[in-house]
Amino acid sequence: MRLTKYGHACVRIEDGDRVLVIDPGTFSEADALRGATAVLVTHEHQDHIDVGKLAAARDSNPALTVHTHAALAAALGSGATAVAAGETFTAAGFTVRAVGGEHAEIIDGLPGCPNLGFVVDGVYHPGDSLFVPDGPVDTLLVPASGPWLKLREAIEFVRAVRPARAFPIHDANLSAIGMENFDGWLSEEGTDYARIPLGESVELTQGAYRKSILPAE
Repeated sequence: MRLTKYGHACVRIEDGDRVLVIDPGTFSEADALRGATAVLVTHEHQDHIDVGKLAAARDSNPALTVHTHAALAAALGSGATAVAAGETFTAAGFTVRAVGGEHAEIIDGLPGCPNLGFVVDGVYHPGDSLFVPDGPVDTLLVPASGPWLKLREAIEFVRAVRPARAFPIHDANLSAIGMENFDGWLSEEGTDYARIPLGESVELTQGAYRKSILPAE
């Protein structure tokens, strides 16, 4: 199973002809949606969903399915499927479990919007939350930066989830120095931690991963 890192919070999961994209937002590349058969969207903030890019992808491929929380599914209209926390479903042939339900607080109860995390065949994308799901997580996509997050919380999140491996996401606001600092702290947490460069991928296998670069297209 191949995991590719696109801009900010967007990742692409592929296995053969199965292609699933999570959170293709305005900070991610349009190429992330090329050939996708399903999209998962954690919540409605523009850094997690680019409505224009998603609409274009759906126009070019009417079979593309979109799964998200009920309010956003209703706003997106036909072709979007509402899912709820605790629900298990299939998207692009992958088994997906929706977890959590609320966006992490910044201050004064804000932003106060729904947020679903998704566990896709052992890969956990929490969106803008630090929800710890029941059951084992093989690969954690750990948020690295945001107005709702501090470094201590990211470290505690990794410790609570206890994944076999972790890769950072949600990092568009970090400078190179900030990324290096975050990586230094997280690499001390006893999990197999590494940063995936933008546009590059790793091949996930049980208990290990192998770096690989996407072929030019």
